Amino acid sequence: MRRISIFGATGSVGTNGIDLIRRAGGAEAFHVVALTAGRNIERLASSAREMRAEIAVTAHEELLDDLRARLEGSGVEAAAGPAALVEAAARPADWVLSAIVGAAGLAPGLTALAQGGVLALANKESLVCAGPLMRAAADRNGTKILPVDSEHSAIFQALGSESRDSVKHVTITASGGAFRDWPLERLAAATVAEASTHPNWAMGQRITIDSASMFNKAMEVIETHEFFDLEAERIKVLLHPESIIHAMVTHVDGGTIAHLGAPDMRHAIGYALNWPERAPLPVAALDLAKTGSLTFREPDETRWPALRLAREVMAAGGMAGAVFNAAKEQALDDFIANRIGFVQMAPRVEAVLETLSGQAGFADPPADLDMVLHWDRIARQEAAA
Repeated sequence: MRRISIFGATGSVGTNGIDLIRRAGGAEAFHVVALTAGRNIERLASSAREMRAEIAVTAHEELLDDLRARLEGSGVEAAAGPAALVEAAARPADWVLSAIVGAAGLAPGLTALAQGGVLALANKESLVCAGPLMRAAADRNGTKILPVDSEHSAIFQALGSESRDSVKHVTITASGGAFRDWPLERLAAATVAEASTHPNWAMGQRITIDSASMFNKAMEVIETHEFFDLEAERIKVLLHPESIIHAMVTHVDGGTIAHLGAPDMRHAIGYALNWPERAPLPVAALDLAKTGSLTFREPDETRWPALRLAREVMAAGGMAGAVFNAAKEQALDDFIANRIGFVQMAPRVEAVLETLSGQAGFADPPADLDMVLHWDRIARQEAAA
């Protein structure tokens, strides 16, 4: 029986993953090793009971008693805290879905790579902060990293067995988020509630706001660079409000292969779950006659300066990705807490990058997890200051 673990089981990616596993037979068809979550203890306990998981872990130690109480009599072990997340990731599994949001997913993801099998990666911070470490760990342990972001899954599928040398460039698409059609002068007054509503996708609050600021797309650009070993100049972004084409691969012969699909995360998750085969999924097939038309336009980097910052991060290399992500997460925290405005996030991140780029070690590639976490910590401190 195939052993699986889901890290971030109560978020949008995790719950969609559980839905697919349930439809494929649930606990009768899979041996569920670990489910983890943050503060949604009720959903974590319910899923752990349903899937008959070995262990359920909350990232927050103060919630352990609540989790234990909800799991009483189920036979599911309960644990809490960052160390417990890593311990759960060290348990042998054939397929691990890494869907924790933020840099918190890095340590469990690196640990899971030691198990071999497949790491289905939705935690884009892992590659942005520590791409060389992730790739080296995968190579060392014979682990296959499969993308779960819709854009990177689309590139992976469109590339197939083609050589990277045949690729002229890849294009990832962006919906534009909540503010794609707002006048620029209105953005300064944008509220958290307004930024938390996505026109196409059903996602958590943080990633929805990152979509509105295009920081999410900036992260995906860097992730494309790390995942597919493509130079920055071979990675393009197009605004595509319909979110039907998720990515395109343009080859040196002038041909372009596009991956199209409904805006439903279960496609990318299901593709990774069933790879290297394909299986029926509860995802609606496209009806292009009903869709009518697809539209595209170049993104305005005055509105979305995060895209420019992504190129600067790729050019800088070293610890720039870890600093960029940490400063972005802190700026997002401050926006959600109403300490800064929406348009102040990107300047805050840029200022942190400029300040820390002059420090010794900034240009060095990540040697280990401690090094990444060191730069993560000082970047957050600088951003908060």
